[in-house]
Amino acid sequence: MLRCISFRGIGHTTGEFTTSRINRRALLLQSGGAIVATTVEAKALERRLENREPSTELTALIEAHRSAYRALRRTVDEIRGCGSVFDSACRTEEAALVAICAHPAITEGDRLAKADYLLRIEARGELDLPQHTQAILRSTMWKG
Repeated sequence: MLRCISFRGIGHTTGEFTTSRINRRALLLQSGGAIVATTVEAKALERRLENREPSTELTALIEAHRSAYRALRRTVDEIRGCGSVFDSACRTEEAALVAICAHPAITEGDRLAKADYLLRIEARGELDLPQHTQAILRSTMWKG
């Protein structure tokens, strides 16, 4: 027959079961720590969720690129992709895209929004220049 072994000061043996010497006061003190830990974790989660929104600066850069891309598409549709108007529209769109690549995504929201947008651009095959890669890599470097 197996018997429970009691460690000195932790509990005592009654028959085959080990019981604890914890009282209500000790239980309340210990559970208070759990409540504090739970509250702290909930506030940290709340802060993480708040930081999921992209900054106004990144949002403006993305909107500027979308606008430049629409203007480039209109130019291609209207003049069939030739001439100085087309070249200007290409440069404007390219500069807007490099600005997004170069934006330092510091918050969680910026990182998610930038990655999502650039992955969509890359899926269309339009994130293919060395300038894009260089700007993305430089944006990850700390400038303290």
